[in-house]
Amino acid sequence: MAEAAESKRARVHLRVDARSKRTLERAAAYEETTVSRFVLRNAVAAAERVIEARERIVLPATDWDAFHDALLHPPEPNAALRRAARRYRERVRG
Repeated sequence: MAEAAESKRARVHLRVDARSKRTLERAAAYEETTVSRFVLRNAVAAAERVIEARERIVLPATDWDAFHDALLHPPEPNAALRRAARRYRERVRG
């Protein structure tokens, strides 16, 4: 509950022209909500769609099959991978 109260303290200020404001008010009225809630709900939904589109990787079926097979049956480490792992361990340990 404290988290919800804390989130209400964050503010975003938005300046819009009169026509946009009327449009938002009209849409909010149709949804039977306040303009603030209408704008927030739709802005968050749009933000989630943008994030989803940018953070999801879509592979064609043939590429997915190759990726899946590599996960299930990884190749044996070669010399280059062993060297990379060694360098990583040295850097992490300091």
